[in-house]
Amino acid sequence: MSIRTVPMTDRLHEYLLRNTLREPPLGQRLREETAMRPDANLQIAPEQGQLMMLLVELIGARRAIEVGVFTGYSGLCIATALPDDGRLVACDVNDTWTRIARRYWRESGLDDKIDFRLGPGTQSLQALLEAGEAGGYDFIFIDADKPAYDAYYELALRLLRPGGLVTFDNMLQHGRVADEEAGDESTRAIRALNRKIQLDERVSMCLVPVGDGLMVVRKR
Repeated sequence: MSIRTVPMTDRLHEYLLRNTLREPPLGQRLREETAMRPDANLQIAPEQGQLMMLLVELIGARRAIEVGVFTGYSGLCIATALPDDGRLVACDVNDTWTRIARRYWRESGLDDKIDFRLGPGTQSLQALLEAGEAGGYDFIFIDADKPAYDAYYELALRLLRPGGLVTFDNMLQHGRVADEEAGDESTRAIRALNRKIQLDERVSMCLVPVGDGLMVVRKR
């Protein structure tokens, strides 16, 4: 028993990956290629990808959205967990990053499942609503510009069916959320959204301390 989360040391993390990780066949190669980039810290942890795959399976998700593709690891995980007739709408503003993502999606045979949309995330989500898709999605993952997280949250709730999940990455901001002296725009936005979700009676929620903090929100 433990009254708090066990600290994730390097040794324990290596054990976790070696003994419990199941990832898409191309996942490790994509992680290794991304690790060579100067912005590699933007990729999610592999154990976080595995958790999201499990969530997708648990709720029987068929239609999903991702805002913030980067080099495609999270999209690879989500699309792998969807059924053969599932669909992932993947949104990002960066064509350079997503060229890598699309290359891996093609190689994995998942590109037929993935509807990639290049452009601001809020605009892409609004376009889905305008196309009459409110309440039509099961699972949404947000890992994009933090000051816009509140806007993504409200749009996501409109797109989700009751019982659907929206998940947010970086909700601990590498510990800065608990540092009163950390007043940058991203940290302030995340603090505000954590508090908003805690008090929001439209949803059930849990902030899971995996990676940099994965907020899991279920629409009631």
